[in-house]
Amino acid sequence: MLRKGTRVAREYIIITFGLVMYVVGINQFMLPAAIVGGGVSGVGALFYYAAGIPVSYTYLAVNVALVILAFAVLGRNFGIKTIYGIVAITLLLKLLPIADTPHVSDPLLGAIITGILTGSGIGIAFMQGGNAGGTDIVAMIITKYRNMSVGRVFLYCDLIIIGSSYLLYHSIEKVVYGYIIMGIFSYCVDLVLSGNKQSVQVFIFSTCYEAIANRIMGEQHRGVTLLNATGWYTKQDRKLLMILARRSEANNIYRIVKEEDPRAFISVGSIMGVFGQGFDNIKVSKKIDPTKLVEKAVKKVKGE
Repeated sequence: MLRKGTRVAREYIIITFGLVMYVVGINQFMLPAAIVGGGVSGVGALFYYAAGIPVSYTYLAVNVALVILAFAVLGRNFGIKTIYGIVAITLLLKLLPIADTPHVSDPLLGAIITGILTGSGIGIAFMQGGNAGGTDIVAMIITKYRNMSVGRVFLYCDLIIIGSSYLLYHSIEKVVYGYIIMGIFSYCVDLVLSGNKQSVQVFIFSTCYEAIANRIMGEQHRGVTLLNATGWYTKQDRKLLMILARRSEANNIYRIVKEEDPRAFISVGSIMGVFGQGFDNIKVSKKIDPTKLVEKAVKKVKGE
């Protein structure tokens, strides 16, 4: 029980750190430069520039309606973290000051910094099962049923939000800066998430293949496939080990091989995706009926 409590506390601390990065990017770089980014914060920025309504108010109002979908589709645990993310960002947007003047004189540099901070922050929160609400909920719903990158979903959702800033400023430059934020944001989200899940395929040529295979299975808990191979130069039969593992586990595999056979030959390749036990779940396209989602959400709220 204590270990579980420590793990949960660690998750929320990391989520909070990511959300602080996200809000710092908005309040210290995006809003002072009068640039509209994507997501609900971008909608809030539009109302802030047009009518002076604090971004925190708009952010909270829009997300209240989306929380129901989070409970209905993504489950109670994710719904709790969704509520936490929405409340935390609302408070951070309210409490952290908005810079009176831009920290950088070049709007392009400001847009780049905004994209890096907000994208990395949301990516960190996503790694622990949290999010910032808004289009993040939409992205998580879609990626639950389809093998589509989270960053790409953000791109599609944010095109209209950022493009609508032209109606406010009548400036192509502002729109372009917003799209720069969007692109860097999406790239950073994918970079953080894929860096956590990236896998490698390792081929090991060694006469000590039995010892190496036993240690990899025993210490790394990764499956090992033994293949028959023939060296074309020597015309001798050899044994070849193939292992699929997370990139973070690769160094331990190298260490095992070096300890068992310093003369072993190793080939390593990056893998776009690995699906199955011990890796990612297979997701296929599935039609989502919005009416059924709403009905399911209403039933949950009523306790039926």
